[in-house]
Amino acid sequence: MLCVHGSLVGWILLAIFVPTHQYQRPNSKSNSDNGLKSVCLGNVMRLTLDKELAVGSQLELEAINGSDIIQLSSTLAAQCGYSMESDPWGNTKIFASLSGCFVSNQADSTFHLGLRLRMYGDNLPQPVEYEVKKMCNYSPWASREVLCDRNYMEVSTLMVPTVTHVRTQKGHRFQPESSSNAIPDSVGAPNSIWKMAFHTPEMKVMVLEDFLKSGYGAMTTQKRLVLRSPYNMAETYSEEVAGVPMEVFSVSTYYKEISGLTVMDSVAACPTGGVLFTDDVITWHIPRRISPLISGPVKILDTFMGIDGQRLDKAKMSARHYRMSITSTHIVVEIPVGSPDGYYKSHAPDEEYHVTFTIEPMLEFVWKAENTQSDTRYKVLFPITTPMMLRSLHVIDYTIPEQKVFDVLLGPFLQDVELMNFNFSIGVLTVAECNARGFDVKEHRFANGSKTFSLRVPFSDEVVQTHNPDPLITTYYLPMVFGLLILPEQTPFQHLAEVEASLEDVVIPTITGSCDQKNFYVSVKYGSGGANFQTMMLNAGSWRELDSDLATLYSLSENDTHFSLTVPHLSPDTTFEVIHSNSILARVDLLLLQVPNMWKLNDFSLACFFPLTTTECFSNGTMTALAVKVESVHNLDPEHLTLRDQSCKPAFSSDRFAWFSFNLNSCGTTRTFFDNVMVYENEITMHQSTRKHGSAHPEYRHVVSCYYLLNDTKTMDFRTTPRTNDPIADPGVGHLVVKMTLSKDASYEDFYQAEDYPVVKYLREPLYFEVALMQSSDSQIQLVLENCWATLHEDRTSVPSWDLVVDSCENLDDRYLTVFHPVIADSRVLVPSHVKRFSIKMFTFARDETVVKGEVFVHCEAVLCDITKPHGICSGQCANPQRNVNPRPTSTRRERRNAGFRLQKKHQVSSGLILLSDLI
Repeated sequence: MLCVHGSLVGWILLAIFVPTHQYQRPNSKSNSDNGLKSVCLGNVMRLTLDKELAVGSQLELEAINGSDIIQLSSTLAAQCGYSMESDPWGNTKIFASLSGCFVSNQADSTFHLGLRLRMYGDNLPQPVEYEVKKMCNYSPWASREVLCDRNYMEVSTLMVPTVTHVRTQKGHRFQPESSSNAIPDSVGAPNSIWKMAFHTPEMKVMVLEDFLKSGYGAMTTQKRLVLRSPYNMAETYSEEVAGVPMEVFSVSTYYKEISGLTVMDSVAACPTGGVLFTDDVITWHIPRRISPLISGPVKILDTFMGIDGQRLDKAKMSARHYRMSITSTHIVVEIPVGSPDGYYKSHAPDEEYHVTFTIEPMLEFVWKAENTQSDTRYKVLFPITTPMMLRSLHVIDYTIPEQKVFDVLLGPFLQDVELMNFNFSIGVLTVAECNARGFDVKEHRFANGSKTFSLRVPFSDEVVQTHNPDPLITTYYLPMVFGLLILPEQTPFQHLAEVEASLEDVVIPTITGSCDQKNFYVSVKYGSGGANFQTMMLNAGSWRELDSDLATLYSLSENDTHFSLTVPHLSPDTTFEVIHSNSILARVDLLLLQVPNMWKLNDFSLACFFPLTTTECFSNGTMTALAVKVESVHNLDPEHLTLRDQSCKPAFSSDRFAWFSFNLNSCGTTRTFFDNVMVYENEITMHQSTRKHGSAHPEYRHVVSCYYLLNDTKTMDFRTTPRTNDPIADPGVGHLVVKMTLSKDASYEDFYQAEDYPVVKYLREPLYFEVALMQSSDSQIQLVLENCWATLHEDRTSVPSWDLVVDSCENLDDRYLTVFHPVIADSRVLVPSHVKRFSIKMFTFARDETVVKGEVFVHCEAVLCDITKPHGICSGQCANPQRNVNPRPTSTRRERRNAGFRLQKKHQVSSGLILLSDLI
């Protein structure tokens, strides 16, 4: 019984029979059905079974002989002249020799074969049977016919009668008259075989029973002796003929004829090699003169080339690009690799993909020995399989990175390869699981019999790995192992593939910021990497990480999209760029670093001006100055700063600030006058002893100044509602305080206080005024009264008004002249030039020759002058001694005079409310 499981090739058990009549069982089908074909090919019959009938099933071949079924093993199949081969897809070919066992032979010309094919398997609910009955006619026979099939050698020889002595190839002569060769009584029928003598290096003789038991086949027909030997038997031998290895079966057969005992030599020699391979062509060599079969000169009569036992004519050979040629030593057959008459097969030794190509050519040729009429037909069925040929598998990457999908193609493969699974970084996924996951796995078949497998995987899936070669680029990396299977052997193998794609798709974090009068406000919006970065802040020229302590200090708040900070402008993590008199340009710097590569993702600088008083000038003659360490002098140590007088050191210092407080007459301060401004100036410098010789550190020098306006008018108002505090100067840098007070008498020792107002005075009673520069000890400053006048209202610009002092002189228009009083230094007046005293009489306030009684306010405009540079009013002379007398109560003349001096600012002072009365 011959069994083929699926598309496996090989004999398992073969049942061969010679039918005596038609035989059919239930579920059987006739051989006329599609997929089952039989054909007579000379001295053999070929039966083909299509894969659609056999694949996936086990195949049994049985002989129908009435009720008898004769089964034989694969050994007996070779002994009896049967062979079978199936390709990997189940296409099966069965060859039967017409001279084989159990074939009905009629006169060596008509042959009947009856076969039944029985298939069963897990995919069939019950066995399916096919019956084959075939009659073949074959004549005429050659004198000797040699058949070389896959699993046996066969020689059929026309029996020649009355042979009494036969010389063997090895030089032995058998003598039938000897006692050892006497015919036993059991051999009585004509053509009965008695014994065989093998011609091996040592003679070996077997009687027919032992011959058959050893696996050989022997039979006689009406006219012929048929002997058969499987390959690689103990009594066969190898011989190289014209460079082609051949296996030789040589035996002398003793058989009985009517005329007596006959001995006949039979030789079969079949090639076991002689094939050369290139990537494109199979070249098969058969010796032209097969010496074990030929003892003298011969002439080749016919040659035929065929496929699967069937001859091909010249047209078909040309169409298939087959070539057959005869040289002096060989018959040469050339077959292109990949011919449609053969098939490719996949293999995967050591996980590498290989293919073989298999084809079964046939060579048949006839020769005749010279000077004789005997001819020999030599027929070889010779399956050829190429050595395994390595085939490079190509991983073709069709990925378009912008689509964010890997598109990979693997191949080409033969049709016997199936894709089973993928081994990704997360584990093994079957094809079905991949498609369910959202991948796209497909098989693509092509007309040339190849196939490829494609895979599409989104970048976003977890099987895809990523890394960033630089801050803006993401490299997507897909390592995978294709799990493949070769059918029908179920041979697994793997192929490693790696694809990658780079895309400039990184969204880096962005930083924005703003300022108010005190703080920086910084916001960091996360990019595509989320919060996977380090935030660094610049501190004293070095970067430090924004840790939890700094986050708390700067009130960090965050959510899923961003975080924000509030950084005071005087904090340690700000940098001072430029200092102005009333502001500072401060900067905050942030740096975002990618983890773990520590690439710079973004940097940010925000600079803003913040209000900052660096110099303050006080009316008491003192100054404060703030020195700040700026970025351009990074090695400055504020502790070592001094004023011009290096003994004047900071009252306070830190690593960023130095604060000085000093009197304007000390620490090397200088004073300068120009126009109506007095300037006090000093310098803050690096202490000389702290500078190293040859040092490249820049020298620090910062000039601080106070500006005082000399022409300024201060108005002192005398009001009916008592004040709790004395008038103070307007706030501002460089303003000196000028104050007007009313003395109780000419001694100028006792003055009316704020709570004494309104002050009541009587007609003809003088009023004693004092105007003084307060809280200054600079003796080079002189206070000059430019103008004084009186009004009936608190508004100093109201009318009517009466001039009391005009251009620093008495008002000559008034018959009651203003009287200036000298000022002498005493315990209260330290600098006499800072004080002016004058008195007026109540008759001054007359209107239309009538003395005004009631409320009166007195106003003055004072100018501060540099004694060392007198000019104009500051020269001590009246500016306009010749004045036109015109006692009209108006302020027009005063305004015109003021404009003539071009003073930028005046100190204006006014008295409190004075009530005039005519009662004594």
